[in-house]
Amino acid sequence: MAGPSFTFRLERVRALRANKQKLAELELAAAIQQRDASGEQLRDAEASLEHAYSERLAEGSGPLEASELRARQAFVERVEAERSERARDLSAREAEVSRRDHELAFAAREHKILNRLRDRRSGEHARQVASREQAAIDEIALNLHNRGAA
Repeated sequence: MAGPSFTFRLERVRALRANKQKLAELELAAAIQQRDASGEQLRDAEASLEHAYSERLAEGSGPLEASELRARQAFVERVEAERSERARDLSAREAEVSRRDHELAFAAREHKILNRLRDRRSGEHARQVASREQAAIDEIALNLHNRGAA
């Protein structure tokens, strides 16, 4: 005796939550890639700054003209500014990764809640079907018993 099959009325919502979780995973992965690229750019800027400092210290033989000193100082300041910009960019990227991680955790919780609700409702449905089937079997057995007694 088969009853109606189980249908989860919130299946569309559950599927949307699953898609939202997958999208959050992709966005987190993209944010991590951007953060890693920013970290690499920061390391490159730091290497450039070290090189600029070593160039400034290794002035070679003889005195330098004021214009050459100003040019070297301006170059070092540009490299320092670029390094600072890269450090700010990396900080912003790390904040973005953290935000995306929280969004993923929230999306995963929502999806998990709906999965548990679907599983619970499916279990309830299976118990109801089993109860109806057992009642039918019991009725058949009672009828057979009554026929045998008569």
